[in-house]
Amino acid sequence: WHGYMLSFLGIKNFNVCVNKMDLVNYSKEVFDQIQAEYTEFLNEINLRPMHFIPISALEGDNMVSSSKKMPWYKGPHILEALDSFPKAAPNYARELRFPIQDIYKFTAEGDDRRIMSGRIESGTIKAGDEVVFLPSQKCSKVTSIEIFNAPELTEAFAGQSTGICLETQIYIKPGEVVCNPKEKLPHVSHKFKANIFWMGKQPFIKNKNYKLKLVTQQVPMVLSEILGVLDASELSSVKKDQVDRHDVAECVLETLKPVVFDDISHIPETGRFVIVDQYEIAGGGIILAPVFENETALNQRVKARNYIWVRSHITPESRAVKYDHKSALVIIVGKADTGKLLLAKALEEQLFEAGKKVYFLGIPNDVLDSGINTNDRTLNTMNHIQQLGEMAHLMTDAGLVVITMVSDIDSYELNILKSLNRPNKTFVINVGENLFEKNDVDLTTEEVKDPAVVLPAVLPKVIAILEPDPEFLI
Repeated sequence: WHGYMLSFLGIKNFNVCVNKMDLVNYSKEVFDQIQAEYTEFLNEINLRPMHFIPISALEGDNMVSSSKKMPWYKGPHILEALDSFPKAAPNYARELRFPIQDIYKFTAEGDDRRIMSGRIESGTIKAGDEVVFLPSQKCSKVTSIEIFNAPELTEAFAGQSTGICLETQIYIKPGEVVCNPKEKLPHVSHKFKANIFWMGKQPFIKNKNYKLKLVTQQVPMVLSEILGVLDASELSSVKKDQVDRHDVAECVLETLKPVVFDDISHIPETGRFVIVDQYEIAGGGIILAPVFENETALNQRVKARNYIWVRSHITPESRAVKYDHKSALVIIVGKADTGKLLLAKALEEQLFEAGKKVYFLGIPNDVLDSGINTNDRTLNTMNHIQQLGEMAHLMTDAGLVVITMVSDIDSYELNILKSLNRPNKTFVINVGENLFEKNDVDLTTEEVKDPAVVLPAVLPKVIAILEPDPEFLI
C-alpha cells in the first residue's frame, strides 16, 4: 500500500526499511528474500528506492548508527540515508510556468496598461523576455513586471503573485500558461494518463461530464478509460468499470479542450489536478504522461460524417458554376458589442445585391438547444460552436455563402468551426481587439460603425474566395 501511495504521489526519493530484524535473529537470508520480493513489486510500479535498510526499531539497530549485529550489511543507517537525499532544485531554477488567473485593463488618467496576472509556479520572468502563451501559442515580449503597491521590479520569481504587460496587445483568456520559448515547454494535449484518488459520493464513471481544475485552467472532461484500480487487500491492480469512493486508480482522462501540463516528476505544480462533480471536489490526481493520438476526435467525427453523407448527383463544382460562386462560411469574430451584427447584415445585403446566394445565420447561443442540461459555461459554449459548425456546413454544402458571428471565442474554438465546415472555405473577419494571430480581414470598432465606408474594402476580398475555378467554367 505504501509503495502504491508513493507512486500515486509521484515521490521518487525514498528508502525501504525492513523492520523487526531482531525477530529473525538478524538473518541476511531473510532480508535478501524480502528485498528481492519487494524490489520486484516496486519495479512493476516504476519505483526505485535509494536504499534497503535492515533495522530493529525496538533495539535501535541501524537507526542512528551502524549495527554490530548485522556486520553483513554495508549500507548507511537511517540517519545517514536521510541526509543523503538529493536536494530538490529550487522552483525558480526550473522552466517558467506562469498560469494566468485574470486580465486587468485600466483606462483612468490615460493609463492604457493591460495587466495579465497570476502566480508564478516555477521559473523566473523578466522585463524584455520573449514569452509564449499555451495552448493558444501566441507570442509577445514582456515590457514590465507589475506588483501592486510596491517598488518597480524588473524580475519576478516562482511563488510570487504578479502581473506582466506585453509589447504587443494580444487576446488572452484566463487559464493560459506563460512559458519561455527558449526552455523546455510543457505538454499540450486533451488526453493524458493519470493516477487519481476518488472521494466522491457517486462513483467515477465513463461518459459523464466532470470539470478538471489544473492551476488556473478549468475544462470539462470525461473518464476515457480505466487502466486499473488498486485492490488494497491484495496490493494488486484489478479491472473495474467504475472508480468507487476511496479507490486509487490509473485512468486515461479526456478534456473537451487542450490543457497545459507537465509530468508530475518534472514540475509537480503543473502536474496536479482536482476533479469537480457538479459543485463538489470529488477527486484529485497527478499526471503521468500525455496520450497522443494520430488523429483527433474532431477529425474522426468529420471523417465519419463525410463518409456516411449521402451525396446527390450535383457536385459542388456544378453548383458553383450554376450559382456563379463557390460556397463559403464567413465568420465575424470579436468581443461582444463591437459592431459585428451591423457588419454582418450589411455584408449579407451587399453580397445579395451582387447576385450571391447568401444567408446570415444569426443564431444566439440559447437558440441552439443541445438537450444537455448543464451549468458549465465552457461546455455550453462548445455545444453551441459544434452545432453552429454543423448547421453552417449543411448550408455551405448546398452551395450557399453563410455569414455568422461569434463573440469571445479562442483559436481552438475557431478551428472547430473551420474543421466542421471542411472541405468548404472559411473566411474570418476580426472586429476590434485582435483575437488571433492571423485573420483574413482585421477591422477596428470605429471602422464598422459605418459599414458603407468599410465594405468597399472588405467586399472584394470576400468575393475573391467565391470565384469558381476556371477549369469548371464553360
